[in-house]
Amino acid sequence: MLRERVLTAIIGLPLLIAAVWFGAPWFSILIVAAVILGIIEFYRLVTLANSKPFAFIGIAWSVLLLLTPYCPFVQCTSLVMTVGISISLFWLLAKSSDSTAFSNWAWTVGGVLYIGWMATYWIYLRDLESGMLWTFWTLFTVFASDIGAFFVGRTWGKHAMAPVISPKKTWEGAFGGLFSSILVSIVFGIAFSLPLTWWQLGLFGTGINILAQIGDLIESLLKRNTHVKNASNLLPGHGGMLDRLDSLLLSGAFVYYVILFFIR
Repeated sequence: MLRERVLTAIIGLPLLIAAVWFGAPWFSILIVAAVILGIIEFYRLVTLANSKPFAFIGIAWSVLLLLTPYCPFVQCTSLVMTVGISISLFWLLAKSSDSTAFSNWAWTVGGVLYIGWMATYWIYLRDLESGMLWTFWTLFTVFASDIGAFFVGRTWGKHAMAPVISPKKTWEGAFGGLFSSILVSIVFGIAFSLPLTWWQLGLFGTGINILAQIGDLIESLLKRNTHVKNASNLLPGHGGMLDRLDSLLLSGAFVYYVILFFIR
């Protein structure tokens, strides 16, 4: 499993770095592709809980949300959300004979908000001034969290952190991920000459780590409730696309608003 995990990273990481480096439209295309795959996996998991989300509506809605950063109208996101909710509600009425229709609608909207909307912040982040550096910094800090938690937990993990949600996650692994995130945040933040002091880099690295681990637990809870180990087998050693997106969704929005309110 570790060998497959490393090989997948060796293949996928250069593609991700190139997309971030060259920016639009390549980074946006990569995000759109990842979201489509991730939301398909999300809706597939939901069907295992005896729900039937309106998958086509959810996928199209999410893709439109990902295009809103390039929309010239200020209220474009609000328009997409309004149209998406309206169409999905009309579809709900068309499926009203199904006793689970409202639950299906709720899962549809939940997938759009959880994956489509939150992933949009990565496009906003990359399009900021010095967005390439901020995006790399955020990605590397999240990856450090995942890698540190994986290896420390695997080597020294004894005390379960959330046994009901994810029995294999330990407090030792969580602290290993936290330390790795802080270290990488400071090192790369200084190397990239980001306008933050070392203690701010450590503080925001802590925030990224916490949100990355919360995101991971959220997806673990979804898999726990649907009785599966991975969202899919798309990425050998890693699981599915959703298994890779889970720790990124919240952290991208966090960094974007940190820059918006504290840096710019």
